[in-house]
Amino acid sequence: MSGSVQKPILITGAAGLVGSTLAERLVKAGRPVIALDRYVQTLPSGVAVQACDLGDIHRLHAIAKDGIEAIIHCGAYSGPMVARDSPYSMVQVNIVGTANMLELARVHSVRRFIYCSSTSAYGKVDDSDVVVEGVPLRPASLYGASKVASEYMVTAYSDQYDVSGVNIRLSWVYGPRRTTDCIIRTMIENAQASRPTRMAFGLDFPRQFIHVNDAVDGLLLALDVEKPASSVYNITGDTRVTLGEIARLVRSVHPDADIELQPGDDPVDEIQAKFSIEAARQELKYTPKISLAEGIATYSKWLAEQKGAAS
Repeated sequence: MSGSVQKPILITGAAGLVGSTLAERLVKAGRPVIALDRYVQTLPSGVAVQACDLGDIHRLHAIAKDGIEAIIHCGAYSGPMVARDSPYSMVQVNIVGTANMLELARVHSVRRFIYCSSTSAYGKVDDSDVVVEGVPLRPASLYGASKVASEYMVTAYSDQYDVSGVNIRLSWVYGPRRTTDCIIRTMIENAQASRPTRMAFGLDFPRQFIHVNDAVDGLLLALDVEKPASSVYNITGDTRVTLGEIARLVRSVHPDADIELQPGDDPVDEIQAKFSIEAARQELKYTPKISLAEGIATYSKWLAEQKGAAS
């Protein structure tokens, strides 16, 4: 922006898996950010994260008082396995938190509002060849329902208050800095520590993973597209493999890995047909770049480096 000060992009959940990678990517590209999360911290790259509860609307407005270009809302409970015993907290963080961020976007007239949704919004969809964005949403968990409710609010703010909002439905994100439950990390860490991995399900259970770098690519494309043609996009790694296949890929990196899975469904996840990313390919020019084999190999290397640094 010649002759003017570039306004920052506000990122919530900036200490999390997606948010931290996103913040660092933007800063590396020379774009100013305001990084928010529950606690003050500094990311490995030096990006400073400010503490702000998404329920503290007054602090949010104070932080944004000098103007913001856009909001990328990653801050939330990050999966159906999180906060299962705290449903009220899930509603407050995932739904009320989104409402507060949308109001911030409206008051400060942001150029774009990107909401990090989830393919959990679909619920169980195993009766079709591919899942496109327009199929009926039937979430099977409170987490999925919170994503649907938030998506509807984003669309309503877009229609009623001219907030340019885009919902990005991410599949299972893995990669460096993931702290919540992740079967890929569990298998790798167990293999590195010469521990066995035993699961009473999963051998034939399909899941659709996406590497965090590909997820961030999708978010940035939605942020920078001049005029989004749609209000919602599936962003995945464009694969659908069983957890048994994930175990095989982990063994390709760690040949001595002792992994045994039994047939059966994941008790806290839904069986879902393959998600189509054709709309994102055509309208956002999104293409996943990191294969599962490459992603698992580089994730394993990162985990080993972290273990070495901590010892």
